[in-house]
Amino acid sequence: MSLSRQRKYDAPEKDQIYHLLSNHRRRYVLHYCKRANGSATLSELAEQVAAWEHEKPIEEVTSAERKRVYTSLQQTHLDRMAEAEIIEYDSNEVELTDKSRELDVYLDIVPAGSISWGIYYVGLSVLAAIVLFGVWVDFVPTETVPTLGWGAIVLAVFFASSIAQVLQNRRYRLDRLEKPP
Repeated sequence: MSLSRQRKYDAPEKDQIYHLLSNHRRRYVLHYCKRANGSATLSELAEQVAAWEHEKPIEEVTSAERKRVYTSLQQTHLDRMAEAEIIEYDSNEVELTDKSRELDVYLDIVPAGSISWGIYYVGLSVLAAIVLFGVWVDFVPTETVPTLGWGAIVLAVFFASSIAQVLQNRRYRLDRLEKPP
């Protein structure tokens, strides 16, 4: 079986995606394969997933722990992922498909204690509207900063926020984290 073949596919349904991602072992498989440049052996997956589940180094994973994960992946999880065309696998090799990239949007990680970027931009828009309204009704002084300057300041704040969001999103991508969330 050629694991690297390209094929056309339909976009996965949201219910199917949520079902796939509802199990931590399937998320761990995605995480590990993304970090391993898209492919891994079933043995490597079982070993690393068992280590993550038991929160210990791979060297300390017992053969029983590894065997339970191996069996579960082989008999359940990899079949479901292959049916959804997220992975291709034969008896030992697992490889992500192009379709797996569509799951990235569902795997965005928002750091604990932070607000979503959507809420941040709503608040920033309200603040910008207040400032610009203040300039319009001459409540905000335009002697020190001209009217166009206030618009430039608002634009610069939105631009800086957008750059910060892009950098944070890259830092918190699933394949950039050492341990899966």
